Amino acid sequence: MTTTRKTPEQLRSWRWYGRDELRSFGHRSRAKQSGWGAEDYVGKPIIGILNTWSEQNSCHMHLKLTADGVRRGILQAGGHPMEIPVLSAGEMLTKPTAMFHRNLLAMEAEEVLRGNPLDGAVLLGGCDKSTPGLLMGAFSMDIPVIYMPCGPMIKGNWRGETLGSGSDVWKYWDEKRAGNLSWEQWCEIEDGIARSPGHCMTMGTASTMTALAETLGLVIPGASSVPAVDAAHVRMAAAAGRQIVENAWNDLKPSKIVTERSFENAIAVDMALGGSTNAIVHLVAMAGRLGIKLPLEKFDEISRRIPLLANMRPAGKYLMDEFYVAGGLRALLNGMRDLLHTDVLTITGKTLGENVEGCEIYQPDVIRTPENPIQPDGGTAILRGNLCPDGAVIKHAAATPELCQHTGPALVFDSYPDMKAQIDNLDLDVTKDTVLILRNAGPVGAPGMPEWGQLPIPKKLILQGIRDMVRLSDCRMSGTSYGACALHIAPESAVGGPLALVKNGDLIELDVPNRKLHLHVSDEELAKRKAEWKPAPPRYQRGFAKLFVNHVTQANEGADFDFLQHHPEGVPEPEIY
Repeated sequence: MTTTRKTPEQLRSWRWYGRDELRSFGHRSRAKQSGWGAEDYVGKPIIGILNTWSEQNSCHMHLKLTADGVRRGILQAGGHPMEIPVLSAGEMLTKPTAMFHRNLLAMEAEEVLRGNPLDGAVLLGGCDKSTPGLLMGAFSMDIPVIYMPCGPMIKGNWRGETLGSGSDVWKYWDEKRAGNLSWEQWCEIEDGIARSPGHCMTMGTASTMTALAETLGLVIPGASSVPAVDAAHVRMAAAAGRQIVENAWNDLKPSKIVTERSFENAIAVDMALGGSTNAIVHLVAMAGRLGIKLPLEKFDEISRRIPLLANMRPAGKYLMDEFYVAGGLRALLNGMRDLLHTDVLTITGKTLGENVEGCEIYQPDVIRTPENPIQPDGGTAILRGNLCPDGAVIKHAAATPELCQHTGPALVFDSYPDMKAQIDNLDLDVTKDTVLILRNAGPVGAPGMPEWGQLPIPKKLILQGIRDMVRLSDCRMSGTSYGACALHIAPESAVGGPLALVKNGDLIELDVPNRKLHLHVSDEELAKRKAEWKPAPPRYQRGFAKLFVNHVTQANEGADFDFLQHHPEGVPEPEIY
């Protein structure tokens, strides 16, 4: 890659520190207050370390050590590190969902990068919404950045059985509800399912999004696969620190790296991984920050031609430990290189193809090749129909195959509390053929589009041995979830989408092979119901929640804020008076 290297006076931070002006005097004096001399930072790239460490987010508990590794690399390369805490956006404790705060993190990241004397940044995250949130903000600000994933936790264990985070929670909760698991056994699973720092080790949203960040060319090659507690993780962090200093000198920023073809690679890899359904809403939002449109049809077109290659839970049987030792993401990318745009640029200054050249698959049952796929198409499908005119998604690779073509009567829950109050009622009017529906759970309705889409199987059916049934909603589900769940139905019910018009007993048809989700009610009847429908009164009248519901877009548009979409003039630099 041919670049023009900046002079010290061309660095963004020079405006703060390098001038013979009153304000620069103030900036330099306060740096000296922190113990730094001018030789430490004037004329050197100043690199932000945006750290999502928080005691609220157990997945990120080791990111202080990761930040130390990044700091070491920055200093080795002649830069000056500046660690800055930002919102965690972890999924463990935050209500109603970390997705509610993804856009807040994106706003914070953009403003931190804009308002401080930074020539580049290393972004530390991993748990679910931190990856898209940090990258959305970085794409909008568009200065050189590298994403450093926190890495997956080690695999869980219970009585000699391997546990996968999330996936086995849902599995064993159903067994406990059925009376097949004691309280003592349930507590033992609780003790053994999350045994170290790091994000979920299944191919949930966290593992998916960090892998896609690497596919987009924004991660040190191989870093997304390294377990959090592996020594290679901190070595990768130091490498990110060294690389970002070089990228700051060369002004290698996201708009020079991430293109529509990069996103096509990310979609292809998402399908090959059997990745989280959440990847779709996040990729659409991320692309939108760069002015790139990703219609849902593109996801479906790519899914139909990309085979499922990663044998990973919940669509397969292995966890991230096995994926890493089998060769990791680089091995998968090299194995499917004929299906990718390998000439796209990455943060290393090399192409994606150059970054993965020669990477081998060491365990071919964990990582397959296109010649020996797990299934011939990708893990996720896009649905259309009168129930979802703007689309819906389903992870059919993790669904019971016979339910992928199913027609049954609707049973509607108007809210999550409504569902929770009824689901264990043994007199509930439900059979295995029923289609469960949760509404008012989308971006506006919840608000924030929580991970409620894997509706519990009614206890009445759990006791009969039923473990999957067709479920529909306008919300999301955890990437660690499984089952015949159609999600992200748009427009959502809270804004008057067709889901709001469904009544108990209406026949609903799901046909994944033909990408169809259809409500068997006449257009005339639906028009009548629409005329009678009234929106619920606003739930929030203040704060971020009010901002959110007033400005969030629908799922097919990425659930981003309308005022944060790409602007051709970019984000203005702050004036320094």
